[in-house]
Amino acid sequence: MKQFKQLFIAQLKLTFREKQAWFWGIFFPVILMSIFMVIFSGSSETEFSANVAIVDENPNETSEMFYNQLKQLPVLEMETIEPVTREEAEKLVENQDVHAAIVLPESAEATSIHLIVNKENEQGVTAQALSGILEQFIQQANLHAVGATPIYELQFESITSGSNELSYTDFLLTGMIALAIAQGGMFGMIDLVEMRRKGLIKRLRMTPANMNLFGLSDMVMRLLFSIVQIILLSLIGVLIFGANLYINFPSLIIVFLLGALSFNALGYFFSSFSKTSEAYMGVANIVSFVMMFLSGVFFPIETMPEWIQPVSYVLPLTYFVEGLRESMIYSTSIFSASLWSGIGVMVLWGVITFFIGSLLYKRSSIVATR
Repeated sequence: MKQFKQLFIAQLKLTFREKQAWFWGIFFPVILMSIFMVIFSGSSETEFSANVAIVDENPNETSEMFYNQLKQLPVLEMETIEPVTREEAEKLVENQDVHAAIVLPESAEATSIHLIVNKENEQGVTAQALSGILEQFIQQANLHAVGATPIYELQFESITSGSNELSYTDFLLTGMIALAIAQGGMFGMIDLVEMRRKGLIKRLRMTPANMNLFGLSDMVMRLLFSIVQIILLSLIGVLIFGANLYINFPSLIIVFLLGALSFNALGYFFSSFSKTSEAYMGVANIVSFVMMFLSGVFFPIETMPEWIQPVSYVLPLTYFVEGLRESMIYSTSIFSASLWSGIGVMVLWGVITFFIGSLLYKRSSIVATR
């Protein structure tokens, strides 16, 4: 225990001196999470509304009926009290003074309503929402025109293990916690590269120090570092941005421990073949960048293009993110089969990378002694 204590204190000092590990492990996730939460938090709670211009150049019985009904839609905000000309409406759309313009039928016999949007925003959320709203509006008008009474209706509801409705803040918080712990593991092994480059590991082997205790002390120190990450980010998310957490602690402990160890193994693997700290940081940055945007940290994987989704389901961070969300938001039981299937993929990554890294370290030590 005395030797372990001394090795642990040495590892702790090395970590405190490594500014890059602190930045990527603590400050970068806090900054990134704060930026995304400031931009997107609360967006799901605000009601949708769109500013539109109404064109009714040839007032008639049909256009008057549509105009009166459109004014009753709470999601539409009229740019002007009275309808404008098509030329004026197109100018407003072109200058992005309004989200869209709605052109009413030019005669009582006309059957078309035109929706004009800016080409730059054609695929935007507001344009797509307006199109859907007008489609439903026209369907209701068609039913009314033929005298049909609607029979079926859609009633939307959602359920969750938590007591309140979940928001993007909850989603992002758990994603950023997973990213922070993963980056702590991947970037945190840079000291091994420097120690090997300077010959410190070779000298350490020649001392009475137990190399197994050296590795154990490093592992415990990094787990403590990850605990600091998860507590700090959770407090910021809950106290500053109003995130809601419904934690199942047994599930969280299992996911956290196995996830942290798996990404430590990944960082250990990077250090096994990196000759310099610059090479190590280059590899870690590339892998971190890919997983950051393809593992569901910021946005659900289901919203990504279908051709890239298979890549997401191979990455270990995908399952770490899902595991933390299951245990911190949905309060999933430790006996859940879906939870353990994701943990299995993540642990498999850790075992394989640790095994390969150990072989590379052993090979390099043998070469060094010849």
